[in-house]
Amino acid sequence: MNKKGLLKKHFFPYFKKHKAVLVLDLFCALLTTGCEIVLPMLIREITSVATTDISGLTRSLIVRLAAVYGVLKLIDMAAGYYMIYIGHGMGVKIEKDMREDMFSHLLTAPFSYFDKTKIGQLMSRITTDLFDIAEFSHHCPEEFFIAGIKVVASFSILASINLTLTVATFVAIPLIFFGTVYFRRKMRAAFKQRRVIAGDVNAQTETTLLGIRVVKSFGNEDLEREKFNKESTALSLVQRDSYKYMARLNSVTRLFDGLMYVIMIILGGLFLIKGKITAADMTAYLLYIGMLIAAIKRIVEFTEQFEKGMTGIERFAEIIEAPSESGYDSGEDVADVKGELEFRDVSFSYAKEKGDVLADISLFVKEGENIAVVGPSGSGKTTLCSLLSRFYEPQQGSILLDGKDIKELSLSSLRNAIGVVQQEVYLFSGSVIENIIYGKKNGTREEAIAAAKKAGAHEFISALPDGYDTYVGERGVMLSGGQKQRISIARVFVKNPPVLILDEATSALDNESEQHIKKSLAELSKGRTTFTIAHRLSTVRNASRIIVLTEKGIEQQGTHDELVAVEGVYKRLYENSEV
Repeated sequence: MNKKGLLKKHFFPYFKKHKAVLVLDLFCALLTTGCEIVLPMLIREITSVATTDISGLTRSLIVRLAAVYGVLKLIDMAAGYYMIYIGHGMGVKIEKDMREDMFSHLLTAPFSYFDKTKIGQLMSRITTDLFDIAEFSHHCPEEFFIAGIKVVASFSILASINLTLTVATFVAIPLIFFGTVYFRRKMRAAFKQRRVIAGDVNAQTETTLLGIRVVKSFGNEDLEREKFNKESTALSLVQRDSYKYMARLNSVTRLFDGLMYVIMIILGGLFLIKGKITAADMTAYLLYIGMLIAAIKRIVEFTEQFEKGMTGIERFAEIIEAPSESGYDSGEDVADVKGELEFRDVSFSYAKEKGDVLADISLFVKEGENIAVVGPSGSGKTTLCSLLSRFYEPQQGSILLDGKDIKELSLSSLRNAIGVVQQEVYLFSGSVIENIIYGKKNGTREEAIAAAKKAGAHEFISALPDGYDTYVGERGVMLSGGQKQRISIARVFVKNPPVLILDEATSALDNESEQHIKKSLAELSKGRTTFTIAHRLSTVRNASRIIVLTEKGIEQQGTHDELVAVEGVYKRLYENSEV
């Protein structure tokens, strides 16, 4: 998408909300610029009187001119305050709106998007990129508006004094413009690359610090330092390139503003000799040229901010235009879910070139049935359950809940009907109570405590320093694995879903913790349609039906006793497992 299309689609809609603020901001810019434009005329008036009739340069004239400029300066002060405070406030509001829209869109992005995208990159876009857009939104119209006024006003005033000298002096401005456009394109590419690598640095930092316990336990500080330094070096190299183009742009600008002064000195001097301009006119010329050059330099300096802003908008657009989960809030809302499930000829692959993970899977699950899914690693056990929650969409076939295709149901209501307890428990930074009631909007403290008792967590929670209000730390680091798992089970109890997925829920626990968790899971599974994914087959012996998944699909199914009585995959897995 070109620059114009990018602004029209992804920036102007946010800008339109603040049109009144923008108009007032530009009016204030006009006032501050007017103050600058008037000053050379006042100096010209004083110089003209002093060089033609010194007796006319009276105190009253000086006081009158000073008073005019003083009033203008007070207006300039008030207008400047508004521009800085309210104008930046407009940028902050635009940044806020864009940040909230970006985050909201990320929440609807499918799992496949996060599989391919580094979280550090996304964090960089939400923070650094949007801050640059905020600066861009305020300064871009303001800076170009001010520069335009100065160029037009200066040209008009100076042309009325001497058109030939004015045209000759202004000839450098188009050259500066074309030089700026050329190097700005180079800078934009460099700035975009810089953002990408900066995101990689963020991602590397996040990965290392989140896994700092693993890093230290393996003594791999040097390895992580080497990986970080590699990303840091790449960032410094692309930064150097961006500053190279910036330096070239600055050099071109300096060359042509020097040209303006050379023309001014040569022609101005000759016109003074011939009497075509006065000393007062020459003074005004010098002041206006100085003002123009300052404005051009300001625009050149702003070019860096402009390119950062455009790069930020481009990267914002990449996220906003990324695919979202279809039908998140559309489709039928399901209520009173019974829990009957059916997979009809379902096939799925993460990438076409890697082949199907699941092929032609057909399975009917009755309401309240406890299904165990077992099989070798990589056979698609977790994938099967991920399709049920529509974390991924099958390439073929359909999945039905209570006889309705889940694609026709709203995602929000579908996922409200499914509870998941995973091997790797994720607790949010906050209190125990906050993590438990996360399972239900507007959940109460009483519901959380009741759920914790059912999950066998009430006793250890009560013994914590602040009980249910105890801070659990980043990702729950203040708690043991078994404690975190019981809190996650309590969270599902609060949610109270009719369908339950237990994904290796006890495999990472010690034997004692596992026994506690088994009791909690047994309580949780009562009356619910349950899928239990397990490697340790001793945990699924009591399942009403065991499904054996292999790369060929569902190779066996039946009860534990039925499957160990015949030669097959399950019997081999059972004999090799820890019983």
